[in-house]
Amino acid sequence: MNRMTASIAAGVLLLTSIPASAEGILNIYSWGDLWSPEMIKKFEEQYDVKVTFSEYDSSDTALAKLKAGGNDFDMIVAAATYIPIFVHEGLLLKSEPNKLENFRNVNKRWVDVSFDPGREYSIPWDWATVGVSVNTSIYKGDINTAAILFDPPPELQGKINIIPEMMDVMGLAIHYLGGDKICTDDKALLRKVRDKLLEAKKHWISMDYNTIDPMVKGDFAATSDWGGPAFIKRQRNPDIAYGYPQTGYGLAMDNLAILSGAKNLDNAKLFMNFMMDPQNAAMLSNYLKYPNGIDGSEQYMDKELTTSPEFVVPEKLAGHSYWNETCSPEIQQIYGRIWTELKM
Repeated sequence: MNRMTASIAAGVLLLTSIPASAEGILNIYSWGDLWSPEMIKKFEEQYDVKVTFSEYDSSDTALAKLKAGGNDFDMIVAAATYIPIFVHEGLLLKSEPNKLENFRNVNKRWVDVSFDPGREYSIPWDWATVGVSVNTSIYKGDINTAAILFDPPPELQGKINIIPEMMDVMGLAIHYLGGDKICTDDKALLRKVRDKLLEAKKHWISMDYNTIDPMVKGDFAATSDWGGPAFIKRQRNPDIAYGYPQTGYGLAMDNLAILSGAKNLDNAKLFMNFMMDPQNAAMLSNYLKYPNGIDGSEQYMDKELTTSPEFVVPEKLAGHSYWNETCSPEIQQIYGRIWTELKM
């Protein structure tokens, strides 16, 4: 078989791995409001499939519900840190999305990821950086520093919020204090992290997920943040700026995967392939205000997104990122104890 014939044959195999048309239903379990109604409507009309989204409020809630069984979910939108856990628990189907036709559109950066090497279980949904938002009418200093959160100047003290995502906060604090990876069992370093967080908490007004309105109105002067919400804040209040801590800022990703007990498997594979189409991925980004990981989607995205400082990392800081990884159970226990003490 020559190269051209082999290429054609491979293409036919990929095309036949998903149905050309479908009907019925598709049930998706998702963290919060992480879908575009316009995008879902397009899929429903194109394939005559009724899509239902059910929301969960935390990854632990989703894990407990899926382990308990008795649900009709076909797919899940899950954080990268939980993909290995779901795989270990046997909750995800090894659906091999890397063999679907549109997988060729996945940006190479997001293919061989540590939480799903080669993408045998999941595809990118959206991704974000973990940084800091600050009101520059109150604070005039460097915005690319985690000192805003952990060693705040007087003008910010008592006006800082922390989004209560343990790995986001631990990651920023560990790197701020000289660590070089998010998962560490360095006891001396973790004692410093614990002490620094407890000391910094005296200057925080809250630990809350609800940050957009309080930042826009001026109730918060700074908050730990993600690029998407930071973009929305700046649109409503141009004094708000988003910083990338030069000591290290996190990368987080939500991913779409098929559950091992999926009753509508063909529809699930069809939806995976649909979401790797650049136009459809762009519809998701335009709604969520997050980048998506699909090459070619930028030409269909709102220009203000693709050029915004919340999405375009300054060149000098591009190499300062780290993955929000899944730590070992032993390390998670240590972090959990620190986190419990912090939230008391």
